[in-house]
Amino acid sequence: MEIRHLITFQSIAEIGSYTGAAAKLGYTQSTLTAHIQALEQEIGGEIFTYINRKLLLTPLGRELIPLAEDLLSAHERIKTMRSSREVSGVLKVAAPESLTISRLGPIIREFSLKYPHVKLVLTNGTCGQNQSDLMSGRVDAAFMVYPEIKPEKCNHYPLFQEEIVLVSGNPGPDHFDEYKNSQASPFYITNEEGCSYRSMFERYLIKHGIQHFQTMELWSIEAIKKMVMSGLGFCALPYITVKEDVENGKLKLLTHSEEFEPIYSHMLIKKKKWLSPAVEAFTELVLKSANGLDKETFEQKQKIESDSLH
Repeated sequence: MEIRHLITFQSIAEIGSYTGAAAKLGYTQSTLTAHIQALEQEIGGEIFTYINRKLLLTPLGRELIPLAEDLLSAHERIKTMRSSREVSGVLKVAAPESLTISRLGPIIREFSLKYPHVKLVLTNGTCGQNQSDLMSGRVDAAFMVYPEIKPEKCNHYPLFQEEIVLVSGNPGPDHFDEYKNSQASPFYITNEEGCSYRSMFERYLIKHGIQHFQTMELWSIEAIKKMVMSGLGFCALPYITVKEDVENGKLKLLTHSEEFEPIYSHMLIKKKKWLSPAVEAFTELVLKSANGLDKETFEQKQKIESDSLH
């Protein structure tokens, strides 16, 4: 049994396909097949099976998962023993665009200056995609802008309550009622489907029977803001993403009496017996930036709050 066989097994199990695991690991599918066959021969049974063309773990494969994680965690710790004083390696982070442009810049800059031997790879996606990438092992840390959540198999760190505001161009209407009561069909300018605050706002519109807006879907928050600045319509965005434009007079906050579902920013780290020094350092920095607490104190605070609810 070789470590690379266990890495192949873990990657296929997390991603759910030989094709995806081959792309992640840089192997051919035939190499992955050889790894799994060698592992199955060593264990004495099949660890994957196909049901309705879907790749699934067998009972033996499910039993192997925690054992493989323990062995691979021990392997990672052994590899870093000699360089334990120097944080290095690759750190992969996934975040929605709203947090990337509004909150993560200073954190990533400080991390890069403090840990120059870590290659930080940042990707943008919807909150659902970011969480999926975390659970599949494609990233080490995932950020989300979402209502309150209690994710399984993750260390969960709530960061900020993100105020969702309605915004128009300046000059433009002062109150959201001017759009709600318009006889025309004003443009509601928004980002891609799957965005949590877009979904929240659209649920609110449907619940209150406000369905006369035309939806214009754009590819980025900056494009949305530019279109709203032109006077075409309004948008619903986290305040942190429009704060500077509002203060500069380029955009205007619409006053309203609506009550929206609270939205929060979160950081998720997949639960493992051992986290790399880079992941630990990044988590520590994010928590200090968001809450002014070190990781240990933050987790103690979470435990006390959780215990008080029970």
